[in-house]
Order: sequence, then C-alpha cells, then structure tokens
Amino acid sequence: MVRERYLDDFPKMLVCILSGRQDCGLEAELTKTVSLELGKPLLMLVSSLRAQTCTPLSSDGESNSFLRAYISMREAASAALHGFQQTFTNILSSLPLSGKLISAVSGLVDAAVTYVSNGMATVLQIPMDYVQIALQFGIRIPSLDGKETCEQGDLKQLILWGINNNVSWSFSNSIIDILLDIFLGPEQSICTYPGPNCQYRPGVPFQGSFPEAKDGTNINPDILLKCDRHNLVELNDTLCADILMGSRVGSSTSVHTFCLALSSLSPNQTEQVWSNMCYVIKTLVSSLLSKSSDCSVGDTQPSPAVNLSFETLPIPGSAPQRVVREASNLKQLACNYDNWLENKVVDAVLVSLCSDNEYREFVKQVCNNATLMRKLLSNQMNSWLYGYCANSSADPGYMVSQFCLYEQWINQPTVLVDPSLLEFCMTLDSSRLTQLICDHTGFFVLLFSNPENGRFMPNCTSLPPPLPFPNINSLILDYCRYSEWHDVMQITIDVLSQCILLDQSGFTKEVCSNKTFLNSLLRNKENAWLESHCKSTLTFPPPEPTQTQAFNLASWCDYYTWGDRRVDDSVVALCWEYDQLAFQKNVCCKSSVFEKLLQDPLNKWLTSVCTDTKEIEEIAVLLQVCKYSDWTRPIIVDMTDLALCTEIDPLNFTSKVCANDTILQNLLANQDNTWLIQYCANHSNPVVSPGGNKGQVGLTGFNPAEQCQYSSWSISLPDAALLTLCWQHDQTSFVSSICPNTGLLFLLSREPSSLWVGSMCTTYSNYITSTNSSSSTTTTTTTTTTTDPNFCLARSLVRQLNWTCSADFTSACQPGASQNMALQMVVRCWVENRRTRVNDVLTPPVTTILEQAVSITVVILLAMEEAQNTSLHVTENIRLSVLGSVVHYLERENNFDKKRLLLQCFGRVLTSLMQTARDVTSNRFSVIKEYFSIPLSSLSSVLSSAHITTIRLILQYYSINRDTLQLPAKYLSTMVSVLFQVHLVKHDSLFPELALLLAAASPADITALPSLQNNINVRETINRHLADMTLDQRQAFGLWYSRGLLPSNIIRAQQSFIRDTGNLITYLPFYNFQHLSPAQLLDGLDVLLKNSLTSLKQEFIAHSIISTYRNLTAQDFTRLGNLSCLADPEDLLVYKDTVVFSTIRDIVMNCSREGLSLPSRLISSVLLNSTELKVPSSLSPYQLAELGHLLPLLGVTFLQGVTPLQLLAVLPALNSVSFSPAQASIIVDKMSSVSTLTAPGQLQQLGSLIVGIKTETLLTLTSDRLLSSLPAMAQHTPGLSPPQAIAISTKLWGFPEVIGWQDDIEPLLYCTPLLSIQSRTRLLVNNITTASTKPWNTQQAQAIFKEVLETKPNLIKQDFLNLGTVGQGLSCKVLQERFSADSTPTSVRRILAFLRRQPGPLHTSLKKCVIEKLYQFEFFSELLKDLGAEIALSMPVSTVKKFPSDMMDALRKVIVQDPHHFLLLSRTKQELLVDKLVQGMSMYTGVFTEQEFRSLGIMATFVVDEVFIQLDRSFFINNLDFLRGLCYSSSKMDIVARILQEPAAFGPVNNWNQTTISQVDWFLFFLPDNKLQEIPLALMTVGRIEKLFMSHRRWARRDVGIFCSDENEKRRLFEKQQFVLQFFLGFLKMNAGSPTPMVPTCEILLTTAPSAWTSNSLTSMSSSAFSNCLELMGRDPFLASYQRVQLLNKVKQIYGPASSFSQSVIAQLGGIAVELSLGELSSLRLTERSSIAALGAVSTWNNRQLSALFTNVLNSTKQSPSQLDSSILVAMGHIVCGAKTTEMNSFNAVEFSKAVLWLGQLKLSCSEEQLLALVGLLAHSLAFGPISLWGTDVFIEIGVLAAGLPDMAMSALVKEQIEGITSAAVSMIPPKKFAVVFNQKQIGMFSYEQATAVTKDQLSALSDVQRRALALVLTPWEDRPLNVRVGKSLGLALSHSPLCLILGLLMLLVLPCPDLICPGS
Repeated sequence: MVRERYLDDFPKMLVCILSGRQDCGLEAELTKTVSLELGKPLLMLVSSLRAQTCTPLSSDGESNSFLRAYISMREAASAALHGFQQTFTNILSSLPLSGKLISAVSGLVDAAVTYVSNGMATVLQIPMDYVQIALQFGIRIPSLDGKETCEQGDLKQLILWGINNNVSWSFSNSIIDILLDIFLGPEQSICTYPGPNCQYRPGVPFQGSFPEAKDGTNINPDILLKCDRHNLVELNDTLCADILMGSRVGSSTSVHTFCLALSSLSPNQTEQVWSNMCYVIKTLVSSLLSKSSDCSVGDTQPSPAVNLSFETLPIPGSAPQRVVREASNLKQLACNYDNWLENKVVDAVLVSLCSDNEYREFVKQVCNNATLMRKLLSNQMNSWLYGYCANSSADPGYMVSQFCLYEQWINQPTVLVDPSLLEFCMTLDSSRLTQLICDHTGFFVLLFSNPENGRFMPNCTSLPPPLPFPNINSLILDYCRYSEWHDVMQITIDVLSQCILLDQSGFTKEVCSNKTFLNSLLRNKENAWLESHCKSTLTFPPPEPTQTQAFNLASWCDYYTWGDRRVDDSVVALCWEYDQLAFQKNVCCKSSVFEKLLQDPLNKWLTSVCTDTKEIEEIAVLLQVCKYSDWTRPIIVDMTDLALCTEIDPLNFTSKVCANDTILQNLLANQDNTWLIQYCANHSNPVVSPGGNKGQVGLTGFNPAEQCQYSSWSISLPDAALLTLCWQHDQTSFVSSICPNTGLLFLLSREPSSLWVGSMCTTYSNYITSTNSSSSTTTTTTTTTTTDPNFCLARSLVRQLNWTCSADFTSACQPGASQNMALQMVVRCWVENRRTRVNDVLTPPVTTILEQAVSITVVILLAMEEAQNTSLHVTENIRLSVLGSVVHYLERENNFDKKRLLLQCFGRVLTSLMQTARDVTSNRFSVIKEYFSIPLSSLSSVLSSAHITTIRLILQYYSINRDTLQLPAKYLSTMVSVLFQVHLVKHDSLFPELALLLAAASPADITALPSLQNNINVRETINRHLADMTLDQRQAFGLWYSRGLLPSNIIRAQQSFIRDTGNLITYLPFYNFQHLSPAQLLDGLDVLLKNSLTSLKQEFIAHSIISTYRNLTAQDFTRLGNLSCLADPEDLLVYKDTVVFSTIRDIVMNCSREGLSLPSRLISSVLLNSTELKVPSSLSPYQLAELGHLLPLLGVTFLQGVTPLQLLAVLPALNSVSFSPAQASIIVDKMSSVSTLTAPGQLQQLGSLIVGIKTETLLTLTSDRLLSSLPAMAQHTPGLSPPQAIAISTKLWGFPEVIGWQDDIEPLLYCTPLLSIQSRTRLLVNNITTASTKPWNTQQAQAIFKEVLETKPNLIKQDFLNLGTVGQGLSCKVLQERFSADSTPTSVRRILAFLRRQPGPLHTSLKKCVIEKLYQFEFFSELLKDLGAEIALSMPVSTVKKFPSDMMDALRKVIVQDPHHFLLLSRTKQELLVDKLVQGMSMYTGVFTEQEFRSLGIMATFVVDEVFIQLDRSFFINNLDFLRGLCYSSSKMDIVARILQEPAAFGPVNNWNQTTISQVDWFLFFLPDNKLQEIPLALMTVGRIEKLFMSHRRWARRDVGIFCSDENEKRRLFEKQQFVLQFFLGFLKMNAGSPTPMVPTCEILLTTAPSAWTSNSLTSMSSSAFSNCLELMGRDPFLASYQRVQLLNKVKQIYGPASSFSQSVIAQLGGIAVELSLGELSSLRLTERSSIAALGAVSTWNNRQLSALFTNVLNSTKQSPSQLDSSILVAMGHIVCGAKTTEMNSFNAVEFSKAVLWLGQLKLSCSEEQLLALVGLLAHSLAFGPISLWGTDVFIEIGVLAAGLPDMAMSALVKEQIEGITSAAVSMIPPKKFAVVFNQKQIGMFSYEQATAVTKDQLSALSDVQRRALALVLTPWEDRPLNVRVGKSLGLALSHSPLCLILGLLMLLVLPCPDLICPGS
C-alpha cells in the first residue's frame, strides 16, 4: 500500500473493488480488507458522538413522545445559538473600530481570502471532477428522441446541463443566501401540524425539483441518492468521454485512470459500482445526520434515508388546505394503520403527519380502504381526507363505488349529504353525478335542500338538453297508468290535465269510454269539469297521434295558476331547472306564490335559489369575471373585477378567496388589491369562529379574554379575522402584548394580511417616546439610543464597520426583526465589500474552478432536498440567477439545436422559476421571447411539450407584443394548431387567452376543436373575434358549433335563440340553419345581417319571414333590407295597396341599382308597372335619372320615346349605365341631334355611351380630341367594338408624336396592330424606360425586344431585369444565355419572378424554353414553386409523372394558388395531370374526403369518376355553394345527379321541397329528364325557374364557367334548361290547337334565354316587347333554324321588308339575318360599320351569302376593294371571305395588315386560294415583307391566315416561325398540303397545343414517319426518373414495357384520332 504508484492506481483498484470483480489483484483485496476493518470503529465513533447530542426520551408510551423530545432538543439548541448570536452582536456593537484598525483587518482578511481561495481551487479541482462524473452518472439529462420529444427536466438536471454546455451559472451570491437561510434563518414555529390550537402558518411551499409527467403531475423521479439504480447514464454522456478523448485540458492523472477503469466495465458492473459506492456514502452520511437509537421511539430503528414524499394538491372547495410538513424520521411516528382500525380514537394529528410523510403507504392503507377511511372521516377534523384521496393515486373507481352511493342518498332523504362528500363525488364522478342531478328532479331537490351545497349546482343547460319526457310512452308510464288508478280520490287535477294534454286518444278510450271509471272520478267535486270534456271528446274523437309530441314547457310551468292550486314538487323543480328566468320572475318575485310553495317541506330548497332577481342575469358575469379556480395560479387580477365579485357574489368570494390563503396571496401581487386584507377581515365568516369556538358565527358573543390568546400566537399565528377582531375589541391588551414582542412582530410582518400590525406598533412606539420625552427633563445618551424607535442593529453595525452596502435594510429594520435577520444583513454587506477585492486578486482559472464548485454544490443541495423532502431554500435563492444565466445563454448562443433542447426539455422548470409579475416585458421574460424565434420546422414539437403555464405566458407575451413581433402567418397558424390539438383538449380554460390567435387558425384546426360548444365563455370569445376571420374560418367555426347543436335543440329553442347565441349561428351549415323558425329569424335578424350570409341563407331568411308573416311593418322591411328582394314576388305584392309598399319599392329599386339579379316579375310588378312609363316624354329629369339604371330593361322602344333634351339633362346619370350597342346608339343619335357631342370636352362625358358613337364619327376626330377623351374611354374600352377600337388606335399611331402619348394610349394597346408598332420600335427603344411599363401583347413585346437586341445589346446583358413588360418578348436564346451567365438559385429565381410579373400570357415557346433549361439544373426540384402555375403547367405530363411526392405536392399547391392557367389547358391534359397528382396522394381507395377535395382546389372535379363517386356525402351536402363554383364534365354531371337523389343527400326528387330546390340550385340541370318530371309542379314557379337560369349564368360568366365546358357540354346544359322551362311552364303538354301557356316579357327573356322558349311564345310577344329584345335574340347562339325563321317573320311584320330595315335593326338582327334570302341580303342598306360588324360576326353564312354581303357592302359604302380601310375590313369579319380572289388582291396591303390582328382570330371559311391571296397582301413590302423574314411575332399576329402560306414558304419554315403558328391555323391547313409541307423534323418542332390541333383528316394524310414524329410530341416517352439532386436520369426507371410501346405505336398507325393515343403519359 506504500509503493510509489499506489495512489495513482488507487482509482482503478477502487472501481474494480466496487464492481465486485474477483480479479482485482492482491493490493486491491488488501485495500478492501483494511478499509472494512477501519470503517467499523469509525462508524462507532461517529454514532457515539451523535448519541451525546440527543437526550433520551421518556418512555411514557405516548404516541407523541418523540415529538416532545425533538421539540425540546430544538428549543435547547435554538436557545444556545440565540445566546451566542447575542454575545457576538454585543461585541461588534461595543468595539471601538477606528479607520486604521478597519483597514488593517480588511487587508488581513483580503490576504486570507485570497490565499484560501487559491488553495481551495487547487484542492477542489480533482474532487469536483469526481463529483461531476458521479452526478452525470446519476442524473440523466433529458434529450430529444426520434420523435422529437423529451422528458421534462428538473432544476438540478438544468444546472448540470448548463455545466456541460458552458452556461455561466452565477451562484456565488445565491450560495451565500442559501447558507444564511440554513444557519441564520428566521425563527420558525415549532408547530408541525394544523389543528384547533396549532394552526399552520402559510409560507413559501416547498417545491422539489422533481420532473413532471406529460399530464403535468409529478412522477416518481430517479432519486440521486438511491442505491438500487438500473438506468445510469452511459459513460459517453459524462465528463469521462472528454477526458478519454483528450479534449479536456488540465484533467488529473487519477481522474483519467478512474475514467479508464470505468470504460472497461459492463453496464451491470457500472451499476454495481454505483450501488456499492452509494451505500458507503449513505452509511457515513446517515451516521452523521440521523439520530441515535436513544432518540427513537420503541424498537424503531433509524432509517438511513427518508423516503421521498409528494406534495398533495387539494381539490378546490371547502376542504381544509394542507401543506406538506417535514418529519425527520417517519417510522418514529407510529403510522400503524392496522392499529387504527382497532383503536377507538385515532389522533387527527397523527393522521395528518402520516399522510404527509408516507404518501404512498397512506394512500394504499387509507384511501384504498373504505372501512378505515369511514372511521377516520367520522372525526370532523379529518374531513380533508376527501380532497386528499380524490387527488391521490388511489383507484377512483373504487372510491366512487364506496362513497358515492347515489341510490342510498335517494333512499335516505332525511340525511343531508355533506358538502365535502358531494365535492368528493363531483371531483371523481362529475359527468355521472351531473347527469343524474340534471335528469332526476328528486335527486336535485334532495342535494340542494342543503343550502351549503348550492355552490355545486351544475349548469344543466350546458348538457345536450334532453326532453324531460323523451317520448309520449314514458310520460304515460309515469303519470297516465290508468289501470293503476285504484284510489281515484288521489288523482289530482294536474295529472288529469296532463294526461288529456299528452294522451288525448288514450284518455278518451280508457277513461271517458269507461262509464264506471268516469263516475268514480266524478265523485270528486273538483273533477266536475271532466264530464263535459268527455262528452265533447266522445262526440268529436281526437285524431290518433302521428308522432311524438314535443315537451311543452308552457303547459307544465303555468305559473299564473300556482297561487291558486297545489303544485307537485317535481314540477317545481322541473320548471326551475329548465325555465330559470321565468321562474325567478313569476315565483321568486311573487311572494304569494313563493310562500305557498314553501308550505310543502320538499320545496324548502327554494330559499337557497330564490335570492336576488338579478342572480340569473349575473350568472354570465360571474362565469366570465369571477374565475376563482383560475386565481389559484399566480396571475394578475384587476381590482375592478374583484370589486365586482365582492358585490354580486359575496358569499362565494368570502369562502373561496378570503378563506384560501393561496388565492389571497396571489391577488395581493397586484398592489391595487391591498384593500382585500381589510375586506376579508370584515367579511370572513368561518364555520369555526376565531379562537376555535365551533358554531359561533359573526361577532355575537365574541369574548377577547377567551379568544385573544396572545401568548400562543408565537406558536400559531392568528388568521386575518381573529387578528382584526382582537385589535378592534381589545386594543389595550393587543398593544401591550404584541408590540414589545419582537419575535412575534417579525412573524406577523412576513404575512401580507398582518403587515399593518408593524406599522401600528411603530406609531404607538413613536407616541410613547414623544410622551416620555415631554414629561422627562433629563435623559442620558445611552437611554436615548436605546429608546430610539428608528434604531436598527444591522444598519448600525454596517455603519460602524464603515462598509458601503447596497442591500435593502427594510426587512432587517422593521419592528420585531430578529437577530438572525440582522446578522444575515451584516454578512451580506461583508460579502459585498469583499467581492470587488477578491475579484481583483483571483485569476480566471481559479474563478472558473470556484464557480464550477459552487454550481455542483447547488446540484448536491437540490438532490439533498429531494432525498430528505425538506427545504434548504435552494430554489428560491437561485431562481433569479438561473433565469439570468439562461437569458444570457440564449442571447449569445447561435446553435438553435441547443436552444431548442433548453426550451423544450426544461421549459416547465424555467416557467416555475418565473414568478408572476405585472410587467411581462421585464428581462425575465426574455426566455418566453425565445419561443417566438423557433424555426417553423421545430415549432410544433417544442410547443407540444410546453407546460400549460408556459403556454399561458407565451400567449400573455404575444398579446402585449404582437405588433412588434410581426410573426408570419404560417408561424401563427402552426402555433395555434398545436395549441388547439394538444393543449386546449386538456385545458379548455385556455380558450379565452387564444382569442388573438383565432384568426390564424386553419379551418381544419377549427373543425377539430374539442367539444366546448356549451361553454359560454368559448362561444362569446368566438363571437367577438369572428369579424377578424376569413369566411372559411367562420364557416369552420359554424361547422364545429353545429356538432353540439342538434336540429331538435334549434326547434325547441326560445324565440331569442339567435340573439342568445350570437354571430356564430350565422355560419351554421345550412342543414342546421334551415331549422330556425321564422319567429327566431325575425327576432335575430340584426345579428344575422351584420354577418356574411350565403346567398342560400339569405334566400331562406327572406322566404321564411316574408311568406310566414303577412303583417310586416315598414320597419321590418327596412331591417330586412336587400333580403326583401329575394322573397317570392307574390309575397311582396300582398302589400301593394298598403303604406308599406313604398318602402318595398325603394328596397327593390336599391337592389336593382346595386346590380342584383332580380326576377322579372319583381321588376315588372314593383318598378316598371307605372302608367307614367307608358309616356316616356312625360317624365321629369329627376324621374328619368332615378330610372337610369333600369333604362336597359325598358328597351329601345322606351328610349325612342324619350326626347333628346331629356337625355341631355340626365346624361350624368346615364354615363355609367351599361347599355347595349343598339341602345347606346339610339341615345347618342338623339343627343347628337341637339348637341355636338364631338365638341371639345363633350366626348369624355359620354362614359359608357361611347359604344354608341359611330366609327365613322371617330375617324373624323382630330388627334387632340381623341387624346383628351381617351382617359374617360379607358374605363369602357372593353365595351368598344373592334371597328371602333382599331379606328382609334390606327389613327393615333399614324402620328409620329405617338411615342410621347404612351400614357394616354395605354388602354388601347391591346387592339393596336403589330404593323403600327413595328414602324415605331426604334423610337420606343430610345424611350425604353417608359415602354418597359406598358402592357404590350406578346407579338408587340417581341418586336420591341428584337429592336433592343439589334440596337442596344448591352442593355440586355447589363440591365436585363429592367426590361419590364418587354420581357414577354424574350427569345429563347437570350433567356438561356442569361440562365447560363449566372446559374445560382438566387439568380434563377429572380429571372422567374421577372417572368411571372409580365402583364400578358407567356408564349408557349418561351415557357418550353424555360423548362428545358431549368430541367438541367441540380436544384430544379427546389424551383417548382418559383415557376408559377403558367410555366409549371407547360411541362409535359410525362415529366410530371416522374416527380417524387414532395414535388408533386409543390406542383399541386402552385396550381391551387393560381387556377386560371389550369383551366386554359386541354381537357385531356387536365385529366392526365390530375390523375398523376391523385396517384401521388393515394386517393384511389376509400372515401374522397373533404381534406383531399379541398387540397386539389379547382382540380378536384377532374379526378376520375371512380374517385369522384366516393365523395364524402356530408361534405357534399354542406358545401353545395362551394361545389357549384367548380367545373363538371358530362360524366361528373351524371354522378352529381345520382348523389343528389341518394337518401344520404336529398332523397327522391318527388320528396323535394322549396328549401331543397334552393340548395340544389342549378345542379338541378344535371338531373335526367325523367327525374326532372317527378319534381312537384308547385315548386317550379316562374320565379324559381328564373333564379335557376340566373344562378347558372353567374357561374358561366366567371373564369371557371368561361373555360370549363366544351361546345357539346354547353349544348347539353342548354337543352336541359330548355326542357325545364318548357316542361314546368306547360309548353310540352300543349295540344296542337291549345293557346300558348305563357307569353314571355322582355324582362323574363333577359333572365332566362330566348332560345329556351318556343318560337310561338316569342312571336306572340307584343311588338314593343319584341323590339326591345330583338338584339338579345340576335345574339343568342342556341336559336334553332326554325326559330330564327319565325322570328325573322315577326321582324318583317314590325319593320317591313328587309330593304326597309334601318341600320339599328340590322345591327340587332345578328344571327337571325342568316335566314334572309340572297335577294333580301342584297337589298339591305349596309352603310354603317355597326350594321356591317353585326353581320360580319356571324360565322354560319354560306359562300353565296358571303358573296352577296361583300358585294352589298361595296355597293352600300360606294367604295372599291382598294378603298376599304382597316376598320371596315375588321367590321366585315367573316364577310371578307365573300370577296373574289381578284378583289382581295386589290385590297390595300397596309390596311389589311392592320386588320389582320382581328381577322386572324376568326375561323374564316375562306378557300385555299383566298387565303393565299390574303397572305400575299401580308407579304407586301409595305406590310410585313417577305415571308422568310417573318418572325414569331408576325405569325402570332396573322393567326389563322398562316394556313394560306404557299407550299414552298411553309415547307421552308424554321423553328422560330413554326412556334408562332397558332393552333387554329394548324387545324385550317388542308390535309394534303399539311402532309406535303411539313416533314417529320418540322412536326417534331410542334408544341403540345399545336399537335393536339391536328385534325383526323390531317392525321390520316400523314406518312408513318410523320405520325411517329407527331406521337412523340403528344406522348414523349421520356420515362427517365427525375433525380432531384442533379435533374438528370440515373439508373433504371419505372417505364412502359416494350410491349406497351410497340402496341402504342401500332395504335398510332391504325387509329386516326390523337386523343386515342396511349394516355399513359
């Protein structure tokens, strides 16, 4: 043992010995033997020394002898210590300390401290390493697992984690405070249990550092000093890992040897080392800390360690609050539970101590033993057991079965249920007990006949309100069992009345029909009325009941009769439960009724509920303000809220606040609430009065001599009430007994409720001092000093020692301050003075070692607290230091993983360290601030792990700082999602605090909310914040709320139901909303109208109210507002001759003015049915202006009757009305006859009437006139006709100054010919700054960009992204060069953003170019969201199908965000693309859910039929409004029709009602004809049919409707509309000779469609009505030929032969003119461009008609073909093809090249020769020049005319030119020519859109090689897997089999249709 390296090898030998290995060597065995031999005498020595410190106890056998001895010992020790302190203080006070002496002593102390510190640092380094390693082995630090979760760490784990992660813990001050609290702590009361003579004084409860379970409760931790540990930390997670790796600098050899030895052990051996070492240390510590056997009771042996106990949390209520107390040796307490059953009496003190210190055993032996628990509960002092066991780990089911015997309670009604027992059952069995109370009126009466139980009365309205009598049968069984009516004299009038009311048929059969039974009942004179009743019912038998009658509350609760008759007690209870408001008014407030009911003993409970009449109204206030349960947590409560609660709820306030010290202390944190002390002192009314006299209430009989036992207050402090009473009634004794007692004063000063005593005593002392001074003439200095009331020992000593100290002396200098407090202050000041000097002399290494030692010491102290279950004041002293260090660490740490672990795994302990503060923005809340810096990817897991208190602090911080935080929407959405799904489920009280975040919640999270619908606070919170939410969020809340609201609840609800519920009810699904009654709707109309109502709900409200009530007032209609316009016109016409009708007319006028779609009947009957309108010229300007918006409905005949002067007078009212061209032309012509509209300043006043200006007039205007009018025209340019638009633009672009007019001409750029632009490109490029901001079309931008490339190439290289709107003209070459020049992701994203900002659609070639280039980049997968929908959708489906799931999802999101470009795709590509997306989402099996449907957006209806038919039916029914906004193919229409008829939807159509039709809306047109005929005829009124047409038209005019359907689907829908109208209006049932069922008006043709009516009905219209609608008929594309013929005949009847048709009539004819003969066409006078344009827009002319029309145009205009300008050519449209080839050749090439912008968009029927001639004009040198020089821009401009290119020119086209050919032009190329001019290489250059335009005839003319080239364009077989890293194909790929490829190619050879090509792409 004395060899040289023995000490170096000792750690290795020690590890080997402790591990139990046998191969440790001889030295190790010798060491082990010697250690064991030396250990025994050492332990004996320590034990003998300990024995001297404990006086043997008496053996009187009393159970509390140990306590007495222990208390005596502590008293003796305390007295000795007090004497020493007094002596030390006196010495310090009397020493004459001079400055020199102090300096000398100071220097000596500095040297000593420096020497000792340096020495300690050297000595402590190695032991601290050992201790740190041991702690790291024993304390497992939490870490994140694979699921990103972790256990919550405690305080010691947090500190140890900080040591490992270089957190600078600053515990130097804290360790001194801890030691001072331990050794110089304030005097403690030696009373260790609560009782009548020994009341526990509340203080700071002990908070162990235990970890918590996920539910927030404490779990049994791994105690550090526990020896049988099996879950030690691995070696790699300790300091040894760093030492062995060499990364630890300065570690000693012995520690390295120790770690090396540990590394060689197995886990079991490591555990053995821990266990053995633990027992060694434990034995030594136990010998030092435990008492000797002389101090034990009986045979009980000292325990080496005390088991850990838990702090119990009492349930809220009246049970006495208990706090854990320390017992240093439990087994001496004689907790022998078996003896407790045998003993007659068990001491309540012993029960309390055992419960605190033997938690587990106590729960097992008492809470789980009903017999013993009943015995203990027989002693009122043990009533706290109910709360204790309810919150324990005992089996709740067992306790409920033993104590909550509800049947026994009911069977023993005379035995009152104790409030403690009721609270116990309410805690453990709340749901069942509440249900029983609410359902069983007898049980309700039994419980609450005891007024003390009133606070447990549940809110039965929060339950789903069941009918008191669920069905008629149960009622009959209870009351109307006629066979059991043996003693008929006992049958009361009430019973007879109710049986007659609810069982009329049964009563008649069983009673009235039985004469004997009836006569026996009539013997009771009170039943005499029964005879007449039976006679009438036998004469007129009541009908058999068809359905269960609803419970009628009014029939039972007929309060007006209760004063005159006896009312059954169950009925009284029933009415109180379900009709409280009326009950208060009619019973509680009527003394006669109230007193009569109290005559029945069973109604005595009414005295506890019939209090102030305001009580019911105040319930809501109580629930929202007086949240007593929340006040148990440390929160700030406003003073006004407390004052309100004391006023309206004084009893509960006193019992729950004043009697609860925890709540009282929390409320006093707000300094404004200090008045509570006096209030509670004045109002406290405990059951046990102050002093302990049980049963004595109030001040009556208060005896100060008996109750004010001042001498006992040092042991047991009085409560606030007793203290106040003694002061008020015994002031003399109070002052003389309390004020001189400094110890007692100190104890009282530590309690907020008794702080006033110290101030009072100070005042008293000052008064005595001043009195004595005035009466005494001589006093010595010593006396003066001694009697100085302001003398402070601590301050005096510090001044005497000449120390500067920043400490607060208030606590040490207040009256009654102890010597310990003074010495603490002196020591703190000494340390403060030494610290600055010590810091100067200590080196950094020494400082680091000492700080580490202090930190480890703190961990050990925390572990000791945990093991001994005692408080060493560690937590409260280090709290601020820990928080400060954590905040500093978070501020400087950049590694978020570490910060995340700190927040997620130690969040709860950090929160517990943050005490409640009024200033939430203080530095300590910097920890909370860090939660708002969490990356989005980690936010969910961190917040999910947070404790509810942490969450509340986070929400509190957010509410104060939300404006400065500026959190992104995604962050808030994720945050609220976690709070909803994780925390709100467990803590529904959190909801009001989430109010500010509700607007960030997603609809999915909202609908997944827990069931809190019956929580009034939740509902009101939602109501207040609905206005801040989107419509989707509001509807989600409505859907959520509907789950707790059955239709029966709505039907049975009161009239004020909507007002009571609030805004939320507006957003209920219509399935629930439709059950609202008209009375409820009218009552709650104001609530409904201030929210966003769907059109369906608006119509429902209007129909329900107006069709039900026939006596509505003008005020009612004013409240309804525009909803009145949605009512049936017949319901409104009821008021026609009343004063109300003028209000209705004003409302309908306002609806029409706002552009709402109104039924024709409503307009014609309410607005246009006036005699004044029959003579338009008689209208005043005011009247005409009022009718301005209705003039288009009045039509051309009315306008022709208005005088020009009238029109001029109301021009300001007309210039914003949308007139048709014919109507606008009439108005303009009339005004032109009396005013020069082309004069300066006049043209711009026309507004929308500009469309009525003749093109010929516009051509005569000067440039300045046009320019000045353009800003006004700009608002109406979409209304300009093509001839008008091109006339203005070509005229202005003919001036060189046009470059300077760019801002003015901007609105007309869309209709400016390319030829006009080409001549100005040089000037535009010179002014590129302006040009780059204008909305050029694609071909214009290409022309300008080409000029930029030629003249300013450096501009592209240097400032490419500043080209602005010219960017859509980029060439592929330049774009790819820019990508290659800088291929970084940032640069690429900037270019993509530049392309997305272009004003018009990008050309197909440019999009293809982008995809081809980006596909080569490694980061292509990351760019998908940056592409935008337009470019992304240009990718081939074959490329998309290879996307991985994340890219597929990104593409889906891009499309959903911008669906417009998806609608522009071909139907085939749409379906293929969606099919690939659906495959990635695995949606081919199971229900097509709402989430899946909504995730697809506009694409949802493009899924395959097999998926669509699985659509969730509940989603379908509740979201028809949303579904009607989507696109449906023919097959989807059939599926929708099938779903509508399913029982889960609306069922068979013959059962549909008005509401059903409103819900189905225009989906009705999807039904097959045979099903449509089954709809009840009464439902399909004219008004309903109009609404269906108008609704469909609104859809058809939207983006979806415009691009959705092809011509066949549009034709199908039209035919269905036509069938519906003609079938339900009777047209299809007519006989040949029967009259027309209905003659339409022009108004109804506007709401429906002329082609939907029969031709006979149209020709039966009056001439004026027909003339008004002629323009509408001419534009109808679905008019059949036979209809057009009859309509043309009607036109001739009105206007005469064709030769007499005016220009206006010709312009209105439109498609009807096709039926004119050649002679009639030739006789037309086509002098104006407007009439020419009307005929030129018709595409159905035959060649002969076209020729006749072209010739007529030349003749009418008196012009030759060469004189035709661009505006006439544009007006001609299709008529151009009527010109002969020779005539075409003579066209002005320049004018025609300008007109080609419009002509090229038409599907011209010109022959091949004609097209060739027209192309020749375009190739003129003054036009676009030689074809070989044409670029993409020219081919885009000429459109279909590209089909006329000569064969040689077409075959020579290059890629750039082919890219410009439109799809329409491709389809017009003759098949043979197509096959000749395009070789396979050129076909391979086609885009997908061009390839799909190839017709069947063209395909059949192609060769095999050409077909293959076309197939590769349509279905490129690029089955390479997309590598998301490099964007290239690698390895094998999933692809079509060779057989599939071969078969696919064979199909191409055989099948002519390209759509039949294998759709696998």
